[in-house]
Amino acid sequence: MRYTASPKLFAAGTALFAFTTPALALDGNDLVKKLNTALNFQDGMGIIAGSITVDGSDVTLADSRFEAGNGQGSVPLGTIELEGVEEDAGAYKIETVSFEDINITDDKFAATASDLSISDMRIPASSAGDTTDAVLFYGEATAGTIEIKVDGKSVASIGSSKMTSEVANDKKSLKFDVQVADIKGDLSTVEDAEARKTIDELGINEIDGNISMTGSWDLTSGTLATDEYAFDFDNIGRLNMAFSLSGYTLDFMRSVQEAAKKAQENAHDEQAQQAAGLAMLGLIQQLSFNSAEIRFDDDGITTKALDVAAKKQGTTGDQLAQMIKAMAPMMLAQYNMPELQKALSEALNTYLDKPGSFTISAKPEKSVPVPTIMGAAMAAPNTIPQVLGVKVTAND
Repeated sequence: MRYTASPKLFAAGTALFAFTTPALALDGNDLVKKLNTALNFQDGMGIIAGSITVDGSDVTLADSRFEAGNGQGSVPLGTIELEGVEEDAGAYKIETVSFEDINITDDKFAATASDLSISDMRIPASSAGDTTDAVLFYGEATAGTIEIKVDGKSVASIGSSKMTSEVANDKKSLKFDVQVADIKGDLSTVEDAEARKTIDELGINEIDGNISMTGSWDLTSGTLATDEYAFDFDNIGRLNMAFSLSGYTLDFMRSVQEAAKKAQENAHDEQAQQAAGLAMLGLIQQLSFNSAEIRFDDDGITTKALDVAAKKQGTTGDQLAQMIKAMAPMMLAQYNMPELQKALSEALNTYLDKPGSFTISAKPEKSVPVPTIMGAAMAAPNTIPQVLGVKVTAND
């Protein structure tokens, strides 16, 4: 008897084979390679796994470590679990990445970190392109307690850390938010005698505060902005820095990374280092300055600092403040910036009379290319305040 395969029978057999054959396994080695590439780690650097196991959509990196490169040692990372991994046209989407608690000890030193995890991570197939698909991205990264001990005594710790990112629908921009809470430091462990004396006189034997940062990045214009980058510590004050610049595109970032790579590869070649420096200088000139602001809100440190400095000069804090107010105009006069001199003097007087806030801002009417700023700095430095729209205020 003869059997003839019909087109319908062939199609049915193909479909059955497709449903009964397991999907192609994920390539764990390719995933790690692309992760290190996305992080711009050079040869000999990056995350190294002792073994890689793939189980469906889960990938396990066992006996992992981070190699610093150039013989600088490594940091053990233990087992890294990647769950919900999906390959997408050469890129990788990962639902969650979880790490073992880190515990590093060396003689009298010990460092620990717990509850480390990342979610909604995307590893790019390559760094080519002009959208967020070309960069490593994650929706959220968190860490629990991080602590450093010396001789068994806690000298610094962080209660928790969290970073979130949000990509626009067109993948042309993103926003980010970083919150580092409950930062503590024991200043009683400072060994330098002079520094130890100053700390005691200030009455600040420990620090306690938070760090926060929010901002955005528009990949098309290369506008990178931080609306807030604040260090807020009890009994000291809150220092906030904000800035905005344009020209920081993906092409610019890749060029900077390439220049840095060449500099590292020729670390002992003086001519290569000079060439790398010139290349970096040329790249910086592609940027434009939009705005910047530095603001300090006092929480008691100013009066204490004046008292400590005055004591060394055999006077009082109030008298030293008056001396500074009197000397400031004369010191500023040598720079031939009359408008800035007046604004600085008035703001300084206001602040020293009653420490509240002190703000220096620069906001030109329109973006100023970096070459313009450099040219003004060399040819007529006294015009910089006008070029950048510098203002100084206090207690506002």
